[in-house]
Amino acid sequence: MVSTRKSLSLPVDAILPAIVSSLERHPNLIVQAHPGAGKTTRIPAHLLSVTRGEVLVLEPRRIAARMAARQVAREMGEPVGETVGYQVRFEEKSGPKTRLRFLTEGILTRRLLSDPTLRAVDVVVLDEFHERHIEGDLALAMLRQLQQRRPELKLVVMSATLETKGLSEFLDGAPLLHSEGRTFPVTVEHLPYSAQPLEAQVRNAVEKLMAEGHDGSILVFLPGVAEIRRAMRECEAVVRKHDLLALPLYGGLSPEEQDLAVAPSPRQKVIFATNVAESSVTVAGVTAVIDSGLARVASHSIWTGLPTLAVARVSRASATQRAGRAGRTAPGRVLRLYPEEDFLRRAEFDTPEILRSDLSQLCLALRAAPSEAVRGLQWLDAPPEVAVRQAEALLDRLGAQGEPAKEMARYPLAPRLAKLVMASLQAGAGEEGCLAAAVLASDVRSRRTDLLEAMDELRSNPQVRQQLEQIRRVARPPRQLEKHDDALRRAVLAAFPDRVARRRSGRLVQLSMGGLAELAGDDAIHEFLVAVEAEDRKDKALPGIRMVSAIEPDWLLDLFPERVTERNTVEWVASGERVESVSTLLYDDLVMDETRGAKVEEQAASALLVKKAVEAGLAPFVDADALEALLARIEFAGLEPPDVEGTLRELCAGLRSFSQLRTAAKDLLPLLEQQAGSQRLQSLAPHSIRLQGGRQTRVHYERGKPPWIASRLQDFFGMKETPRIGPAQTPVVIHLLAPNQRAVQTTADLAGFWQRLYPQVRRELMRRYPRHAWPETP
Repeated sequence: MVSTRKSLSLPVDAILPAIVSSLERHPNLIVQAHPGAGKTTRIPAHLLSVTRGEVLVLEPRRIAARMAARQVAREMGEPVGETVGYQVRFEEKSGPKTRLRFLTEGILTRRLLSDPTLRAVDVVVLDEFHERHIEGDLALAMLRQLQQRRPELKLVVMSATLETKGLSEFLDGAPLLHSEGRTFPVTVEHLPYSAQPLEAQVRNAVEKLMAEGHDGSILVFLPGVAEIRRAMRECEAVVRKHDLLALPLYGGLSPEEQDLAVAPSPRQKVIFATNVAESSVTVAGVTAVIDSGLARVASHSIWTGLPTLAVARVSRASATQRAGRAGRTAPGRVLRLYPEEDFLRRAEFDTPEILRSDLSQLCLALRAAPSEAVRGLQWLDAPPEVAVRQAEALLDRLGAQGEPAKEMARYPLAPRLAKLVMASLQAGAGEEGCLAAAVLASDVRSRRTDLLEAMDELRSNPQVRQQLEQIRRVARPPRQLEKHDDALRRAVLAAFPDRVARRRSGRLVQLSMGGLAELAGDDAIHEFLVAVEAEDRKDKALPGIRMVSAIEPDWLLDLFPERVTERNTVEWVASGERVESVSTLLYDDLVMDETRGAKVEEQAASALLVKKAVEAGLAPFVDADALEALLARIEFAGLEPPDVEGTLRELCAGLRSFSQLRTAAKDLLPLLEQQAGSQRLQSLAPHSIRLQGGRQTRVHYERGKPPWIASRLQDFFGMKETPRIGPAQTPVVIHLLAPNQRAVQTTADLAGFWQRLYPQVRRELMRRYPRHAWPETP
């Protein structure tokens, strides 16, 4: 057993005996304790003192794991690495005597891969579980599965703010213990909305605290690194005025830089932090918190699969966690940069990561785990099916199946970056591959858009160097005597096979997944690229691409021949009014190469020509009046109307242009007449009528009107009756023309005309045309 020497009494000390008693009766326990109550340090240490095996404590953040281990070791009077140790990504301090280990959540998952039963572990504590990281949910699910084989394994879930009912049910009715009271009281003040920029609001809040005589350090919660930098610049004057020490605190800093922010200082500090400072961190001397109420929340697009990073309002639980930082060492004060009604309208808890984030790392862990560890896995909140399918599809494209999946899971990296390292090792570019992964895994931003140029720029960056050394320890790359740029670029392609892009105009690129995206800079000059850093942007219409790697299109055929397809299509060339064949080589939805003028597939070409001809109308190809007259003639005859469009389609067979169709369309009217039945049509609706004197005159047909003819009046001499045609023997309308070819009379009753009107017409015509014969009895 281990004894501890506590430096001071903390509220959680009062429930330590109850915790031990509860775990003797039930394997699972939920502990809810206010920030500053001491749960992170006192409960694990006490459990260590009453058990013989190891105690593992899962922390959601690296800084929390390191600080908690140091505090417990300090209270035990030992250095870190003896009884108490920690292990976070790429960093470990422990020894053969270590029995209490503070781990980040992903470390436990990897330990379960190598030690599926956690043989030496008696208790696992999940601290600050309200943050609901994916790794935390996976750890809880795997531990519950392990309890079926090891019912003696104890689980303790802890947080200051936690939705306990559903969690208790998930843990088989686990009891809930509550630690009352904070170490020191905290006063919360809500400020009204302000139209000022966030950094100006922070400056005003700092000035307000200092003007009111605040003498402790100040912790400012901001959404991200960009906001931290802007706020620090904005506060430079007030910092100088009051001789304050301004320091940043966020996950991308080195451990030494993070330690500097949280360590005791003789000077009054203003610490500008992201939400890494929410959990399990007692920042020495802090007695005031300025809370923006905002955080940068990672998610991903269901439709594109691209990550998104948006500033969002934190939940009430998160705001409570932040406020708790102010009352750890003395009475505290909190200034929230939003009104109380805003606070009350917020969600009670943040949405669990498993419901909003990319699940590829989760699915990789499940693929790499022993089947007994994940068979029938039960989730506190089941991951969305759509997100699971996307993640599984990505892993399949990365080749993460069987042994490769287990190898990828060894790396404390995202699956893409693990694949990048593995592919570069196979290609003889392991050193450069490790550096590329370090650059992409770090929070350090390059001014360059091209990955290789960014690697050269950041090669000496301390944070990147630290990441690089940690990746090397896992990868063990052989020494490279020279650079292998193409080998590295091929490895990048292998890691991002779904992010291939092709330059269009300006900064626009076409994505292989479909759609366009926008490059962040102008320095990427290659035509074919891989978008290694891309995200959907809610404030922009197109996804943004911050970093790319150049590739050769031939590599797509080499690495992914199954994704390359050839598509033969036809296109309409409006300027030439013609159909043109297009042979396209595609990688997914991205055009790699395009050839025009190849042999045209006849059916497709004819179909497109017909479509364009119909859109243009019949006028460009046939005399519209002649067509209308034929259709009116067929209608008058009472025959079935012909299929004009179908006939035009038949004419298009083998043709490629409007020019060819115009020539072919000379046969359109005869073909339509044939469809109607030429002989019967001629019988019922003849083209012309023979008049008395032997002259043939054309019959005119119009829809909705009787047919009509026109000829000189003298041509009708000797005809007593009106000609009749059609199924109903309809009399034609006769236009009687004078010698000047103008109508002097229109009639459908020729006999009546001769009898009643001709004498008057005769007198007028004799006067005007005396040289013509105008018999009295025609």
